[in-house]
Amino acid sequence: MSRGPDAGTLLDRRLRIAAEAAGVTIAITDSDWVRWSSATFSGARHRVTVMSDDAGLAPWLATLPDADLPMRGHLVAELVVTGRRPGAADLDVLTVEER
Repeated sequence: MSRGPDAGTLLDRRLRIAAEAAGVTIAITDSDWVRWSSATFSGARHRVTVMSDDAGLAPWLATLPDADLPMRGHLVAELVVTGRRPGAADLDVLTVEER
C-alpha cells in the first residue's frame, strides 16, 4: 500500500503550480531533500534549483518566501532564495510534517 508522494515530490509540484499561477514556466533541474527533526517537529530540508527563460522569474522569486505553498500533510516553514543567476535560482526550503 502506497503512502503517497514524498515531501520532495510534493514541494516540486507545489512550486510548479505557484509559478504557473504567476504566469511563469519553470523547470526544476535539481531537487534533493533529507529528513530533518527537532525536539518538537519533524520534516525535511530541501535544496531545489529552478530555471526559466520567462521575464517573470525574478518577480516571482521575490514573492516566493512569503507565498502560501500548501502541501498535503506538510507545511512550508521557511523558504529562502539562496542564489540567483540569469534564468535560474537556488532555493533552500524547510518543510514540517503536520500532525
